[in-house]
Amino acid sequence: MTATVASHRRTRHHPLAPLALTGSTARGARTARTATVLALAGAATATAFDGTGQAAPELTPAQVQDRVDTLYQEAEVATQKYNGAKEQADAAREELSELQDEAARRTLKLNAAKAGLGTMAAGQYRSGGIDPTVRLLLSADPQRYLDGATVLERAGSHQANAVAGYARRLGSIRQVRERAEETAERLADTEAALKKHRVTVVRKLDSAERLLDRLTEEQRQRMANEDGSGGSGAAASGGEAASQAPNPRAAQAVSYAYTALGKPYVWGATGPSAYDCSGLTQAAWQAGGISLPRTTYTQINAGSRIERSQLAPGDLVFFYSGISHVGLYIGDGKMIHAPHPGAPVRIAPIDQMPFAGAARPA
Repeated sequence: MTATVASHRRTRHHPLAPLALTGSTARGARTARTATVLALAGAATATAFDGTGQAAPELTPAQVQDRVDTLYQEAEVATQKYNGAKEQADAAREELSELQDEAARRTLKLNAAKAGLGTMAAGQYRSGGIDPTVRLLLSADPQRYLDGATVLERAGSHQANAVAGYARRLGSIRQVRERAEETAERLADTEAALKKHRVTVVRKLDSAERLLDRLTEEQRQRMANEDGSGGSGAAASGGEAASQAPNPRAAQAVSYAYTALGKPYVWGATGPSAYDCSGLTQAAWQAGGISLPRTTYTQINAGSRIERSQLAPGDLVFFYSGISHVGLYIGDGKMIHAPHPGAPVRIAPIDQMPFAGAARPA
């Protein structure tokens, strides 16, 4: 029996054509992507810790907590990479749309210039023949003649201006198309990175949940209480913390963060109903009138870096060597942050995680 091998290739969209799917096609694509992510997550977590298909060894609650904390931290690293890739993809998609619009506008001008040359050619025909320059420009491949230096030399002054204008427009469209090709390739690469980071996040979080399932309800509650360090309640009122902020914008950011207390952590979320860590700080400072970049490792460079001893309400505090977590300082050694799935936005001491640095947006 002869085996049939199917060839699968990624469809290349022309950079000047719309890329979005609509209707049932889009829903089918989303369903397929979701199924792929879940399948990859399940396959990866089946052997997440011992590298085999054998049953995992029994762990103490303390060991479970240590591993879960590690998985959450690794998931947050992947989440920040996902956020950065999404930001880049959104920018590339917007740029591509603008290039499409620009190409359409320039094509209209090119067509008008070509129509003008046609009118000129008709007039020359009536007066005794078409100039070779115009005849060649109106042929199927005018670029071949525009590239030659003798074209303009064989044309009169009026014709030379018309030909030169046509050449400029033709060249400008070619440049726009080349930029669009490069942007489309960059978008495709970024979307591939998005999928990779998404799978990593799902796999890490699924592994953490499998570990937590080994614990009793009492053990899970005890772990949640220890992780909360104050839960979603306030150590000091939002008004008191805001009044200690160094400027009105920081005060507004602090006030916003207090209103987010108790809302769920969702990776990739920027509010108002859910947040990840950098999504919360971005939204808080947006309320204060300052636009922060999307990721922890770019937010740390927004504004001025400050020492831990200089912290004031509204400052951004960062954790871990890879700058993978951020919170909003509210004073008295505490912050408001979005910890991880299952842990809502809450107040916690900044000593809870390895301190990596701080920044004051401006």
